[in-house]
Amino acid sequence: MDNLPFQILDQMIQCFGKCFYYKDVLESFLLSADIKPALARKYKNEHKYVWGRKLLQELGETEAGRIEQRRILTAFNNLRNLPDTNVSDREAGLSALRILKELIREYDLGFKEEKSITISRKHIAEEKSKIVLQRADKLNELKNKFTRGITSVDRQATGFDLEDIIKELFALFEIDYKKSYRTETQQIDGYFKFDSFDYLVEAKWRKDQPTETEIAGFQGKVKTKLESTRGIFVSINGFRDEVITQFNGHNSIILFCGIDLTYVLEGRIDLRELLNIKIDKAAQYGICYYPSNKCV
Repeated sequence: MDNLPFQILDQMIQCFGKCFYYKDVLESFLLSADIKPALARKYKNEHKYVWGRKLLQELGETEAGRIEQRRILTAFNNLRNLPDTNVSDREAGLSALRILKELIREYDLGFKEEKSITISRKHIAEEKSKIVLQRADKLNELKNKFTRGITSVDRQATGFDLEDIIKELFALFEIDYKKSYRTETQQIDGYFKFDSFDYLVEAKWRKDQPTETEIAGFQGKVKTKLESTRGIFVSINGFRDEVITQFNGHNSIILFCGIDLTYVLEGRIDLRELLNIKIDKAAQYGICYYPSNKCV
């Protein structure tokens, strides 16, 4: 089977990036096109545009792969609307999809749209449900690990477990997270990028609550990085009121406690949603700690 024209492949990549917000939905879309699960999620850790480019390039290397390319193209052609309602720029997504369909007609590829628009939607919904269930199972697994840590007498091991829990939790919500690492002069517990900002993470799981000096020390680490860098200080046992008051107005630092983590692990709130709310409160009102029970 011949390769798809370059313009078609390039526009498919645009659709990968513009028609989806959550990577889970993009994965479910690929599964609905009968792409093998291992291949559908092979490049999931990449940005969506890169994911699309690498996947289509790999598929283009074999006869069987080129057939799968066309399955994905057919799935795009069958869409009447964006498969992900969370897309921020809906018009850009619809425009990308419309351009792709026009190219299909221009190249006379012979794809026929499904008369019943419910077919592709049903497949996507089914695959998305599977992924949601898998996420729920993983959240439950992490919650059990977190619960065991509450009663553990080995506090050092519990601290390492907390790093693992945070990393795996962020991965579940499609946020790349780097565990603890050292610079020449500093120990950093974690790092992630979210909505164009860089975040350093300090994570504490002790019986006592962090002091003003500890949080100020972490704030000092944040200030040694680029201006776009912010800090997330995680204290499982919470913060004293006077410490919170001291850091209100310091928008470079946002506080998380064990209750916040529990709300996410129990599925009461999406991690991305919780981050957005806490960041908005810090940016708009200078509130460094906004409790999760006010977010749901």
